[in-house]
Amino acid sequence: MAEDTRQDKRASFSAITEHNTNGMARTSAVASGKSGASKKLVIKNFKDRPKLAENYTEDTWLKLRDAVGAIQNSTSIKYNLEELYQAVENLCSYKVSPTLYKQLRQVCEDHSLDNLSFLKRMNRCWQDHCRQTIMIRSIFLFLDRTYVLQNSLLPSIWDTGLELFRTHIVSDSAVQKRTVDGILEQIELERNGETVDRSLLRSLLGMLSDLQVYKDSFEERFLIETNRLYAAEGQLLMQERDVPEYLHHVARRLEEENDRIVSYLDQSTQKPLISCVEKQLLGEHMTAILQKGLSTLLDENRVTELALLYQLFSKVKGGLPTLLQFWRDYIKSFGGEIVCTPEKDKDMVQDLLDFKDKMDNVAQSCFARNEGFINAMKEAFETFINKRPNKPAELIAKYVDSKLRAGNKEATEEELERILDKIMIIFRFIHGKDVFEAFYKKDLAKRLLVGKSASVDAEKSMLSKLKHECGAAFTSKLEGMFKDMELSKDIMIQFKQYMQNQSEPSNIELTVNILTMGYWPSYTPMEVHLPPEMVKLQEVFKLFYLGKHSGRKLQWQPTLGHAVLKAEFKEGKKELQVSLFQTLVLLMFNEGEEFSMEEIRTATGIEEGELKRTLQSLACGKARVLNKNPRGKDVEDGDRFNFNNDFKHKLFRIKINQIQMKETVEEQVSTTERVFQDRQYQIDAAVVRIMKMRKTLSHNLLVSELYNQLKFPVKPGDLKKRIESLIDRDYMERDKETPNQYHYVA
Repeated sequence: MAEDTRQDKRASFSAITEHNTNGMARTSAVASGKSGASKKLVIKNFKDRPKLAENYTEDTWLKLRDAVGAIQNSTSIKYNLEELYQAVENLCSYKVSPTLYKQLRQVCEDHSLDNLSFLKRMNRCWQDHCRQTIMIRSIFLFLDRTYVLQNSLLPSIWDTGLELFRTHIVSDSAVQKRTVDGILEQIELERNGETVDRSLLRSLLGMLSDLQVYKDSFEERFLIETNRLYAAEGQLLMQERDVPEYLHHVARRLEEENDRIVSYLDQSTQKPLISCVEKQLLGEHMTAILQKGLSTLLDENRVTELALLYQLFSKVKGGLPTLLQFWRDYIKSFGGEIVCTPEKDKDMVQDLLDFKDKMDNVAQSCFARNEGFINAMKEAFETFINKRPNKPAELIAKYVDSKLRAGNKEATEEELERILDKIMIIFRFIHGKDVFEAFYKKDLAKRLLVGKSASVDAEKSMLSKLKHECGAAFTSKLEGMFKDMELSKDIMIQFKQYMQNQSEPSNIELTVNILTMGYWPSYTPMEVHLPPEMVKLQEVFKLFYLGKHSGRKLQWQPTLGHAVLKAEFKEGKKELQVSLFQTLVLLMFNEGEEFSMEEIRTATGIEEGELKRTLQSLACGKARVLNKNPRGKDVEDGDRFNFNNDFKHKLFRIKINQIQMKETVEEQVSTTERVFQDRQYQIDAAVVRIMKMRKTLSHNLLVSELYNQLKFPVKPGDLKKRIESLIDRDYMERDKETPNQYHYVA
């Protein structure tokens, strides 16, 4: 009975299963409460299929793709597997199955084609093989150390393992190509700034090296790819970037490649790899880099970049000689502009000194004190400084004068000594040193005679430098000038004692400098009308001097004389420190109130040009002890002058600008002409000396000998003129049959 009841119960339920179009099963249950009366409960399909949410397909695929990627890479899956399964079912029910299948296949293919994944699998395979081989070897170690070791033809167990791996895996062309392609791809990604797994690359490249296929399978292709990459990069960046930026880029690239060698490449790759980078980024663009940027780097004194430039060029074949040539050309060009621009004459020497300091600093701090570069710099300086004959020598002499003259408060003794040392470096480059000597001697004479020398020690230091540089003959006259000044002091002590014994002592104190004519510059004698007191005192001194030194002749030079005058103004008494010409003009105003320029010229006998300059200093300068009518900066013939009784000055002793300290154009021209005249005498003497020794000589050999002996620049045409002059004066003669041959005439 009980059993029948169970069966009835089972029969009282029936299941009606229907399939919706979305693939989900619906179950309808019919319950019968009583026998004989049954009702059906029916769940019908939706009239309209539910719509998927917008972007559901795309979003769901992204989740599925991430899950597949996580499975392939052995990482954790973000989503629930049941959820993923349901998502696939849902997509399939909406007829997305073909697309879903294609996408899944593509992902799987991409993974199988993904080089990084392949490299990781390859590395795992290699690591497993090595671990297995080591374990097998440890078991068979005794065999390896006895039997295998005694049979030289048999490879060790470890080598056998390597050989098998190489033969059956790496030697497969597809596997090898895939491995190398993957490694090259990773290196390229790293060169483009991406982060890569360096330990993976180190392990795989170590594998290729252990299997002895590194060079053939990897290195050759790697160098070809490197060459291609940097050739294109060099071309592009040379156009886009300025030189400093490009140099820093090259240095960074070289550092990166060296880091790669340390991190994962084999050491044997270092030399060809670095050589390749240097060739493509530097070697191919050396001239372009220097043309584009060297001048700018030197102009702006970019010391860091210049040091980097030298460092990089020293790595490339032919780099330093190319850099040296451009460096030499730059110095010649820049220096030539300083020397050959007359408008810059005023600052020429200071500009040369600054330029030399700058180039010295570059050579020492940027070019590693390379002897070749230092010598090239000296050669370049010597070339450009002599492009313009004579003028640099003249201006250097004047620059020295400005530094050694009293009133130069710019420098201490140590600084002055340093400046003189720098000037001597520039002086060495000059060919026409006789021009320097002539102007230096003239300026030294003025400093000594007018008492304008800043320091006797500095003067003697400069003289010592010149003597060391050019020899005793060069400085003998200059040393004679100093001796004259010292002897003059002794003579004046004796003269003062002599004057004290005179019955009629003078109220004028006279100081005389006795100059040996051969030592000093030649001065044009000028007859001026001195006051009787001065003339009388001159005669007394003449009598005194010739009494001690018979047979000598004294010639007075009023152009360099100076005096101290006592003057009385409304403000009070003053002392005026003036030149002898200024003295003669001012003394006239003791005799009268006003004088015309013509009257002053007649009374003093001063030459017109000198007189105009003298009057200008007295009436138009800072200390105007005379008034000029009409007013103005220049002195004209019709001007009249009167004593300025209202003159005021805070000092008691006033120095009125001494005209003789300023060089006139006439003096400059006469000094230059005198140098050329002396050169003619030197050429004549050299020709006679050579011909006397050789007796007979061809024209070309004579000229060659002259160039060896003469210490100043001279043109062939000038030499020819001097030879013709000597032939005319019968010092030598032409050969009658060979006109190009000369004979010495005894």
